[in-house]
Amino acid sequence: LLTKKTNMKTKKILIGALTGGIVMFFLGWLIYGMLLASFMEANCDNAGARPMEEMIWWAIIASNLIWGLLLAIVLDWAASSTMASGAKMGAVFGLLAGLGFDLGMYSMTTMFSNLTIIIIDSLAYSVMFAITGALTAWVMEKVSQQKA
Repeated sequence: LLTKKTNMKTKKILIGALTGGIVMFFLGWLIYGMLLASFMEANCDNAGARPMEEMIWWAIIASNLIWGLLLAIVLDWAASSTMASGAKMGAVFGLLAGLGFDLGMYSMTTMFSNLTIIIIDSLAYSVMFAITGALTAWVMEKVSQQKA
C-alpha cells in the first residue's frame, strides 16, 4: 500500500514533470524555433529534418514530458527545493545531456558540420534546463508544502 508520504512524493514528481515538459516545449520553440533557427540551419545537415508541417506533434510533446520527468526525478533525488538549486542542477544536467548527445551525433552522423554547433547547442541545452530546473524545483517545493 502506498503511504501518504509516497503519494505526495509521486504527486510532486508528476506535477514537476508536467511543469518541466511544458516549460521545455516553449523554451524549445523560443530557443531553437526562433533565436537559433538560422544558426542551426546554417550549421546542421538538415537532409533528414521534417518540414514544420510534417512534424509529429505527439512525439514532440511526449519527448518534452519525458525530459520533464527525468529532470523532476533528478531534482527530487538531489533534494533541490529552491529555484537556485533547481537552476544549477538543471544547467549541469542540460550541459552534460547536450554534450553527450551532440558528441555522439557528431561522431556517427553528418548532422553537425563543426564543433562550434556542439558548443552552442550544448549551451542552449544548459540554458533550457537551467530555466526548466528553476521552475520545476519551485513548483515541486510548492506541492510538497501542501497538506496531504
